[in-house]
Amino acid sequence: MVEKRMDEDVAVNFNEKENQIFIRQMVRDFGALEIKPKMMEWDESQEFPRQLFSKMGSLGLMGVLVPQEYGGAGFGYLEYITAITEVSKIDGSIGLSMAAHNSLCTNHILQFGDEKQKKKYLPKLATGDWLGAWGLTEPNTGSDAGNMRTTAIRDGEYYILNGAKNFITHGKSGNVAVVIVRTGEVGDSRGMSSFIVDKETPGFSSGKKENKLGMRASETAELIFTDCRIHESQMLGKEGEGFIQAMKVLDGGRISIASLSLGIAIGAFEAALMYSKERHQFNQPISKFQGIAFKLAEIATKIEAAKLLTYRAGDLKNKGLEVTRESAMAKLFASEIAVEAANEGVQIFGGYGYTKDFPAEKYYRDAKLCTIGEGTSEIQKLVISRSILR
Repeated sequence: MVEKRMDEDVAVNFNEKENQIFIRQMVRDFGALEIKPKMMEWDESQEFPRQLFSKMGSLGLMGVLVPQEYGGAGFGYLEYITAITEVSKIDGSIGLSMAAHNSLCTNHILQFGDEKQKKKYLPKLATGDWLGAWGLTEPNTGSDAGNMRTTAIRDGEYYILNGAKNFITHGKSGNVAVVIVRTGEVGDSRGMSSFIVDKETPGFSSGKKENKLGMRASETAELIFTDCRIHESQMLGKEGEGFIQAMKVLDGGRISIASLSLGIAIGAFEAALMYSKERHQFNQPISKFQGIAFKLAEIATKIEAAKLLTYRAGDLKNKGLEVTRESAMAKLFASEIAVEAANEGVQIFGGYGYTKDFPAEKYYRDAKLCTIGEGTSEIQKLVISRSILR
């Protein structure tokens, strides 16, 4: 039960816990061995490195929030933020896929599945044996999810699904998808329901894989339903609860994207900082010039602010308190600073920042998605403004 947040209840101790220190070092070691050597190859070819996520599953990174009884790591949101941030410092694509798997598909089942559904799906998802997808967005309904056209029509003990979802992470490679579809009237927030759909279900297929600017090693594709017959036991919760469930899932999802953004921002900043100390012009490092030093100072300050917002939202989530406004604030600010840090990083690298021989251009391409995915910056401002004006 989510309680109403009270300001006096949100004092946060941000001293890093032992678990976070362990996770940070584990991810750094894993990333140096398994991600860095191949990430540009994956980026160039848009290859989705499926086996990498099986390895991440063996480290507990694919079920960070899942209780140990279901095969997960059993950690909270502070450890989760640390894990996503560290992965994303190395490669935003891998961070995005990890975030989508954990916070959307897996977390939806964890929050709203019955015991039978949890026991069936969570152990496979948490260990990385299975990869999860989550479908809300449609070709003509992005932010306007209430007008979705994918339908589920009841037929005895079954529902017949027809329609399509797009911009779905793991749309091709996912073994299972949680999808929100219309079971009632268009525009009715109580007219949508959630279903778990196995990949092998007849009538369920994948469509076009998107050719993207950034996050190119994270697979994005369509989900297509053609007279797809789903038993009522695959519904999450009750009929009509799908949209409300989705909004609650997105509260946690925004913390994921804030963490992803934070990692990209830190990665871009650290690369620019190192380069500014090594690059000499006029017989001194360019970091000695105020124009560069002030850029670095501003980025560093905004990253710290983004970090505080993100961990505060995670702390509220851990406590079971209302987090809609805080997660939107964290996602908004962190995603915008990720874009700013990446942009200034390219500027500090100068001409080399525009080449693929240096990391700045990849952070630049990857960062922009953070202001779009799981609710645009404009939608975050809408959520925040409604909260403060309520």
